[in-house]
Order: sequence, then C-alpha cells, then structure tokens
Amino acid sequence: MVPSVQLPFVTNTRSFSVSGIAVSLPPTLHSMVFAIFLPSSVLSNMTLVTSVLYWNVTPAASRYLTIGRISDSYWFCTEGTIYGDHTHAPVGNAEVRTSGCWSLWKNIAAQDASFGHPEKFCSDIEKTNWESATVTTSNQQIIDQIQKICKRDPRTGNVVTGGIVSCMDSKWLLSWTINRQGQFKEQKKDEVCVWVYSLFTDVEGDYVKKPMKECTGEEITQEWLYHLGIPAEDIPALAKDEVVTVPTMMPYITAFFMPRRKGDRPDVIPDGCVNFAFLGQFAETPRDTIFTTEYSVRTAMEAVYGLLKVDRGVPEVWGSVYDIRELLDSTVKLMDGKSPLDIELPGPLNALKLPLLKAVKGTVIEKLLEEHDIIQKKK
Repeated sequence: MVPSVQLPFVTNTRSFSVSGIAVSLPPTLHSMVFAIFLPSSVLSNMTLVTSVLYWNVTPAASRYLTIGRISDSYWFCTEGTIYGDHTHAPVGNAEVRTSGCWSLWKNIAAQDASFGHPEKFCSDIEKTNWESATVTTSNQQIIDQIQKICKRDPRTGNVVTGGIVSCMDSKWLLSWTINRQGQFKEQKKDEVCVWVYSLFTDVEGDYVKKPMKECTGEEITQEWLYHLGIPAEDIPALAKDEVVTVPTMMPYITAFFMPRRKGDRPDVIPDGCVNFAFLGQFAETPRDTIFTTEYSVRTAMEAVYGLLKVDRGVPEVWGSVYDIRELLDSTVKLMDGKSPLDIELPGPLNALKLPLLKAVKGTVIEKLLEEHDIIQKKK
C-alpha cells in the first residue's frame, strides 16, 4: 500500500501519494539537496505555506527533473551543504563531488540562455569553497582564554567578540566569533557556542598537520585552541573531552561572488515561463544584496506570487544604505553603544567637536543625533 501524505513533510519514503497523485522517486535520490514540487491541480485545497514537498537530488537523478516532465506542476530549485561531526570530517570529497542541484541547473540552462549560466559559478571549487565549524564548550580554561582575548565574559548575554577575531598568523586564515549567548533554545546556561571558519581549506595547519577540509571536528578544535593560546600540552585532552565541534564544508559558499555578467543569473521567473521559477542566491532580483536570508526569501515570494497570480506585493528592499538614521544607529552599535564623539581624534579635528555641537544646538540635527545616541545625555 502506497502511503498517502499531507504537505508539508520530509521523507525518506520513495513511493507515496499526494492528494491522490502517485509519486515514485528513483533510488538515487539521497543527497542533502532539495527541490519543491507543487501539483497545480491540488493547490486549490491548500494554502501556499503548506503546499511544499521536499526531496533530495543527486547528479544521477537530475535527469528525471527536467522542464516539461510534468506539465501540470510548479518547480522551484535551490541547493545544499556537506556536514561532518566531532569524529568525522565533512562527508565526501568536496573537490570531486558534483552537487545534484548544480547538475539540475545545468540541464535546465542547456535548454535556453534565459535560464542562466551555472558554469560561471560552479566550475572552480578552489575559489568558491570554505569551511566553518560550530564549537560548543563549557570548559572554564577555554572560556577564561576567550575572556582574556575579548575582555568580556561570554556568559553574560552581552556582546562578546564584537565582530570576527582573525588569527593573523594562521595558515588556514582561521577566524572565530561569538554572538550573544545563549544562541539556541536548548543551550545550557554554562555553554558557549563559537563559530570558527577558515578561508584556506586546502593548506596544512599550524598545529594539525593536515588541511582543514580533511579534519574532524576534534582536529579543528585543536587548531583553534592552539591559536587561542591554550598550552600545547593541554590541547589534545581539551579537544577530545571538553568540546563538541560540528564542521561544515561549503564547496560553493562564495560561488555567487564569482565574476559574472548580466544574464549569468536567471530572472526569478524567466520570460515565457508559466510553471517554473528560480529561488535563492543565484536568481536575479533588483536592488537586494546576496549572502542574506532576505534575498532567498524575496526570490521565493516573487516566484510564488508571480506564478500563482497572488495579488500581494513583495516588500520593497529597505534602503538602509541611503538612510542617515540607520547609518547613525550602526555607528553606535559597532562601538558597543558608545558615541563616536567619544573617540579621540588627531590634532585640530578633536578641537572641532565643541564648535560643531554648538552650531547644531537647538536644531533638528541635534534632535536627530540625540535620538540615535550620537549625542548622549548624561544620566
């Protein structure tokens, strides 16, 4: 009996039915990439939010997923990542593995130039990959060393690193950062989560004599602890017993920054398409900035609203880059709440502060500077 399922759902089942429509997936569908399938004949019985079916795509299976395969369907395409754990390096060899989603896009793009040019983005993994890892620890020796560097206690719930800490002498070009703790609902109060990443994944480390892409979470921890300044004799035991690290290899993480021309990224809904759209960082949408969640969400909204004729506007891109209020707020936040007026400027520039403040006193400019904490009144 083929199980009948309701959307949304995630499944490893290869045969099932959706609203009476039988679906059978090839045995090669098993990677971490997903596509979305929306039979238009059942959309009237579902909301847009729940009309989503996820499955996985591999290169061998991508030939099943071509335009026109099912004419009464809507196709939305996106991509995936490779994970490891504390005792295993990220699965597979990223330099030879081909993402199923890239193969799918290549098959589609071969049919018409308006579907973009994926080879501009995915043909040089040496230039587009980097690796990150999530390090979780409650060990006091490690946390004390973090506090020594940051001058802040990472367990207070306040700003910790205030940005990225880069290890300048690291062969991996290792960097790390700690956001306000706790980051996760189930995170224990004494735990600290650190995000570690490297730009040179194919270079031998300073402490671990192997490339980061070949390292387990434990080995990445060892390299990080070395650059953190932990005594060498303490590193093996701390990395093994006091930390849990999950590495993530992203072969195409900077692929969208590769040189491109107009037309290399397809429009969200290419001209003439009535049941097909592109989502995510490689689809073209005006004004917005890639490498953000908002960009992917915006392309999804444009796709669904456009194809399904939803009478709803996509929110405009917030023009913060041109908004003086946002720039003033950002300036103060970057300084942990301090006013830039507190900075000691060189020579005559410092002497200009009081005359300028006197010049704006009683004006709308003074009010604006007060509202955004550039001028901070003493309490």
